[in-house]
Amino acid sequence: MSNGTDKNSFKILFGKNLKRIRESKNLSFRQLATRCNIDYSDISKIEKGKRNIQLSSLLELSKGLGIHPKELLDFDFELDEKG
Repeated sequence: MSNGTDKNSFKILFGKNLKRIRESKNLSFRQLATRCNIDYSDISKIEKGKRNIQLSSLLELSKGLGIHPKELLDFDFELDEKG
């Protein structure tokens, strides 16, 4: 079972990866928001690790970025396996 710190770390790492990919595509928050129908302020919060997302949002973000959804999850993360 993971604790809150693991969840926060995961959200932060996910957000950093999203930002890296968005910037590599030279997209602003607003441009990505238009492509994936997610409010630009929510994209900012996701990138800062302040917002959790649903799988449907993961799919929309990947479509907006023109990538496979697994690329958004392609970052190093250690699971705390302590129960």
